[in-house]
Amino acid sequence: MSTAPTSAPTTAPPQRDPADVAPADSYHPSDRVWVYRDGWRAGVIEAASPRAVTVTYRPGAHLGTGVDTFTAPYVTARSSEDPAVDRRHFGRGIYTPAGLPVRGSAA
Repeated sequence: MSTAPTSAPTTAPPQRDPADVAPADSYHPSDRVWVYRDGWRAGVIEAASPRAVTVTYRPGAHLGTGVDTFTAPYVTARSSEDPAVDRRHFGRGIYTPAGLPVRGSAA
């Protein structure tokens, strides 16, 4: 069972307890996250390194997305679904729970 919050965090990055901040390289592509950009926004990890993550996220209330790089204090796990970012790669075919296409499914 995930311990990720289902709603956006209420603490800004500078006030987060460092013990609650996961290292950037603990995230993997397709992980659901919250990122802090003028408030907490739903996003999905594209890539991770020891220093930062690249995330596709919703920069506002509209359905458009943006891509940016964030350091660990500005990212936290997310368990709730956000259709604007979680299913943006989905097309035809069958996908695994992690969002990967199943071989031979016409994805």
